[in-house]
Amino acid sequence: MLKNKKILLGITGSIAAFKTAALVRLLKKAGAEVKIVMTPASLEFVAPLTLSTLSRNKVLSTLAENDSWSNHVMLGRWADLMLIAPLSCNTLAKMSNGICDNLLMAVYLSATCPVIVAPAMDEDMWLHPSTQNNIKQIKSFGNKVIPVENGELASGLVGPGRMAEPENIIKWLEENIALSKQLTEKKILITAGPTYEALDPVRFIGNHSSGKMGIAIAIECANRGAEVTLICGPVAETIPQGLKLIKVNSASQMYEACHHEFANTDIAIMSAAVADYTIKDPAINKIKKTDQQFSIELERTKDILQSLGAIKKSNQILVGFALETENETENAKLKLKSKNADYIVMNSLNNPGAGFGGDTNKISIFEKSGKEYHFETKTKTEVAKDIINTILNVQYV
Repeated sequence: MLKNKKILLGITGSIAAFKTAALVRLLKKAGAEVKIVMTPASLEFVAPLTLSTLSRNKVLSTLAENDSWSNHVMLGRWADLMLIAPLSCNTLAKMSNGICDNLLMAVYLSATCPVIVAPAMDEDMWLHPSTQNNIKQIKSFGNKVIPVENGELASGLVGPGRMAEPENIIKWLEENIALSKQLTEKKILITAGPTYEALDPVRFIGNHSSGKMGIAIAIECANRGAEVTLICGPVAETIPQGLKLIKVNSASQMYEACHHEFANTDIAIMSAAVADYTIKDPAINKIKKTDQQFSIELERTKDILQSLGAIKKSNQILVGFALETENETENAKLKLKSKNADYIVMNSLNNPGAGFGGDTNKISIFEKSGKEYHFETKTKTEVAKDIINTILNVQYV
């Protein structure tokens, strides 16, 4: 999988930098072409001469040397992927905030290829809230993070924070490169977030959906090579670059956007929490408070999932979501049949770690053939993988 791949290896100031000699050897053994950029701090941990000998390319660490300029833009465009290993706490913070004070950061900010990082730091640094926020932030940019490993650290502590071993980094790269081709040339439509139904120009009826689940699914599909269209209600979450984003507010706007995009879609995943009812006659001006009782009349919104199920072609896959509070399995199966969907992803507000707003979810997936797939509570990133894996295993494997 790595044969003939152009890999730009970034090395930062961490004791784990001593492992990069082995990492370069493994990359070369796998058939990759390797170029290396080091931060000034990393020069204290591993010799550039060693790495240039192993990679058979000059190692760069400064923007200019002997009146010669290191073209960071071209380096970022040369690579098929950029791997930063080890990623120190300091460079992580710079990546999160766009601080450009060395060649590696200039290349990172110029890179047009996928960027993958392998963090390395002490346990307390790794677990600090600011570090975890920075990890979350760089993930939101579309970067991928190779999980840290548990073990003995430079401080003498034993815990999480070790950079993944070179062999495990190679395995991770090969698996994810293969994964990145699974949905190549597939067009996937995803809805996410809530809808807001206007009561007047100021107020609305809505729900607590954060959009995290739908956005996680969109990222997972994009990582597997799909062309993703994300139709998203009002959310505070960061939407990664590389997705076709259509912003909507109301259920009617989401309905129109879905029908506009659906004809050219291979897979549609309707994960948004769309309002079932909207205000029949929204007020033109702000409604003033009085001493009298106040009531509003609601009317049904158009059912997006059902309307798409009615026009779905045999080569299209339609996935719906069911958030339930009672008779969960029965209601999910009824929805699967009545909407003519291929899958229903069910979660229950009765399950701890599931529902709106959080970073975890617990799902079951029901397929129209009668098959059922049940999963434990996981992060929404992992849940997104389970959903896509289920669809691919049934439809394409």
